Amino acid sequence: MKDSHDDTLLAEVAALLESSEHDGHPLHDALQRLYRHHCEQRGQMQRLIEISDRYQLLAMEARQVTQQRYERTLRRQQKLSRISDGYQALIQERNQALHQASTHDPLTELPNRRLIGERLESLVEARRRFTLALLDIDHFKAINDRHGHDVGDRVLVALTQVLSESLREYDLCARWGGEEFLLLLVDTDRSEAHTIVERLRLRLAEVCIRSEDQTISVTVSAGLSQHQPGDPHEVTVKRADQALLEAKRAGRDRSLTDTP
Repeated sequence: MKDSHDDTLLAEVAALLESSEHDGHPLHDALQRLYRHHCEQRGQMQRLIEISDRYQLLAMEARQVTQQRYERTLRRQQKLSRISDGYQALIQERNQALHQASTHDPLTELPNRRLIGERLESLVEARRRFTLALLDIDHFKAINDRHGHDVGDRVLVALTQVLSESLREYDLCARWGGEEFLLLLVDTDRSEAHTIVERLRLRLAEVCIRSEDQTISVTVSAGLSQHQPGDPHEVTVKRADQALLEAKRAGRDRSLTDTP
């Protein structure tokens, strides 16, 4: 609205200046100079506005280009971050798998000698009381020879399940090797441990495995030793192993403790 009013006023001034009847008027020359100056200023202002508009357009295009580059960079960073997170998760998973493989038996998933050895060392250092029990499946070789190692593995897994379900939360059962298991009974003396092992033996004798048309069950012999303060844990294991040998010589299917 204002531009239209200005254009009308300028048109009137231009008409007055072009009219010959006002040539002698004392304000004619001053009005003409003012008119020309205004037109020049208006032209300059229009050029500045055009320059400003082009600058604003270029600035907006530059912002759009910058925003697009930023979004592309952000997407690349997010993709790299996802790749990195996936790689880190894979590394962690591999490390956990390696740790599991190095500390647990692959068949029964029980702790192996390495892990239970570390636990025994920590108990000895802390001067904690504990009793060890070595369990050995009687005549296990005959099961493997007669029915095959697959059936023998099923027997080991079934016994492992019973042992894991029967022990207290703070006890530990490890596969010691072959058909042998090592029980770590924490804060338990020889007498109490013997009661626990006898109860376990009776439960293990109830385990049955079907193989074709046969039912397979096993008995277990055990040797126990209470750790003596100051002894390395290897000495306690050796005494439990000796007690296990005595149980086998006495006819198997029984548990014996070492001599106090």
